[in-house]
Amino acid sequence: MQSPQLAEPATSSSSVAASSSGGIAEGRELLLPAPAPRVTRGRLAAGFAAKLNLLVDLMWVMGSLLGSTVLMGHSLQLGNLDLWLLLGVAGLGWLLLGTALCLYDSRFSDRAPLDELALVSINVVSVTGMLYLERLLIAGGMPVVALSFFPLLLWLGVVGLRQLVFRRLAVREEPLDEALILGVGAMGRLTGEDLIARGRRHVLGYLAFSNEQLLSAVPGPVLGKLDRLEEVLCQVPVDIVYISGNAQKHAQEMQAAIKLCERFGIPFALPAHPFRMDRARAQDGHAVADGYLHFVTHAPRPHQMAVKRLFDIIASAGALLVLSPLLLTVAFLIKLSSRGPVFFQQKRVGLHGKPFSMLKFRSMVVNAEELRTKLEAQNEQTGPVFKIKNDPRITGIGRFIRKYSIDELPQLLNVLRGEMSVVGPRPPLPKEVEKYAAWQRRRLSVRPGLTCIWQVSGRNQISFEEWMYLDMQYIDNWTLLTDLGLILKTVPVVITGSGAS
Repeated sequence: MQSPQLAEPATSSSSVAASSSGGIAEGRELLLPAPAPRVTRGRLAAGFAAKLNLLVDLMWVMGSLLGSTVLMGHSLQLGNLDLWLLLGVAGLGWLLLGTALCLYDSRFSDRAPLDELALVSINVVSVTGMLYLERLLIAGGMPVVALSFFPLLLWLGVVGLRQLVFRRLAVREEPLDEALILGVGAMGRLTGEDLIARGRRHVLGYLAFSNEQLLSAVPGPVLGKLDRLEEVLCQVPVDIVYISGNAQKHAQEMQAAIKLCERFGIPFALPAHPFRMDRARAQDGHAVADGYLHFVTHAPRPHQMAVKRLFDIIASAGALLVLSPLLLTVAFLIKLSSRGPVFFQQKRVGLHGKPFSMLKFRSMVVNAEELRTKLEAQNEQTGPVFKIKNDPRITGIGRFIRKYSIDELPQLLNVLRGEMSVVGPRPPLPKEVEKYAAWQRRRLSVRPGLTCIWQVSGRNQISFEEWMYLDMQYIDNWTLLTDLGLILKTVPVVITGSGAS
């Protein structure tokens, strides 16, 4: 792996952030105006349409297979195991291909209709080919089902439902992302209005450039001047920053904002057309559909990320099922050995700084958080992380389940819910994040996970600074093969309890 490019010292600061960095480092709570409230009345949960679309399509795949057989005059042999095998191949094939092609991405409604038709067609042809291959190789060509009408029925049903039902349903969903807009001029105002009209991003608020008036008629709260950018990014979860400035008037401030977004690992967007054009159009209209060029600090790899999410769902659901006897036994022993709840819910910081409740088996006494303040002087870990090798707060059964990471198994539920991934940087505590340097906050730019490079490199035996650099190395060099390698390395570490405390 290549080493991460982190030459910036933790104390460095761009001109945008100079006025606020001291307050964050000292732990003072800086007050911001209240962000714009979400309008959720009558709205569906984000991603609901895509999930429902996937479920209906899987049912339609099987219905099309059976319908094709009936149309060809064959009787359905429902008691034939070969038929159920074929239905399983069709459903699994559609699920895997649809995920790999991002057919059920949460933003599928933003995709051009012709692109949708192309992706659906590829899926239909591929699954049909898989079924013909299964008939030839496994069943010896036996006509358990008739496939003649299958691709036509499948294509018409999937395309029709998506265009007439699910794309319209997606418009009623809650916004997926929290957007911060820099600039309160005409471009900033129009950007906010466009985001609200599209309904895909919630506008948290605006920051004005130094030469702009704060009393501008923008569709959201003005949080102050641009010199508060670092303060806002530290305190409010932000998914994307729109830098709606004029390159001639605000070049220096825009450049400083770019540098700060890069250090935080937050995606940002720059105006695609700094000049006015009456007739000229961009050759690739999809790339600048909202008038902005979008940038991220690490390679997005959308198809690999879709496969990663599918793996997370299958792996976490399968592990919960297989490990259920162990989970029930541990829950019983915890309840039997000490008073208090079986599970410990702790507020952690997830993707782009969004908080969530992380689940663990309770391995400490009930008042462990209160006792921590008395033990701060014994902290054996550098930086904001608190670790003690022989922590007196740990119970008898707790010491065992912590040594072999059994206490972390309930986080499989967090993975299933999409708050975590199997592989990714460990989710930090809010108090730890408050003490992060700007470059360290970039570890929040990816979904947190159960295991990462730190877990297989000695865990508590390495310093906090080294831990952060290992996480940056994972972010900058991530691939599916990287995840697979880390999972294989994690197994012996967990079995031996190496580096745990």
